Amino acid sequence: MNRVSPFLVGLLFGIGLCLSGMSDPRKVLAFLDLGGAWDPSLSLVMAGAAAVAFGAFRLAAKRATSLSGEPFHLPTAKSIDTRLVGGALVFGVGWGLVGLCPGPAITDLGYLDGRAALFVLAMVAGMSLYSGLAAAAASTPYAETALDG
Repeated sequence: MNRVSPFLVGLLFGIGLCLSGMSDPRKVLAFLDLGGAWDPSLSLVMAGAAAVAFGAFRLAAKRATSLSGEPFHLPTAKSIDTRLVGGALVFGVGWGLVGLCPGPAITDLGYLDGRAALFVLAMVAGMSLYSGLAAAAASTPYAETALDG
């Protein structure tokens, strides 16, 4: 049951991304096109996701462990630094150029979408590059500041 539950939750999430239109790059790009043929329908998806997340985080704050008994690993950072801003910019520019972000891109692999496959490969390469840089920075005397910008 330990592996079935995350699989089912991921499957439900992927189905939700497909049904909502978040995995359709044309729909996402139309949503981001505020100056042209703007499609506001994804606003409802975002509002629904925000409502669910708000409730889930409030519930998690009242519990010591998850429903499966695992401890929560909630973010603790409260500062805005160059890594956060840089990552947000790269994420936003990539989303705006391609119309995909990580979750929907992975669901699009199920449609055998070549653009999604290229996106996922680039994402994995970027994560690998970051992990390599982080490992290299950790082995230097300046490990605390090497990736902080």
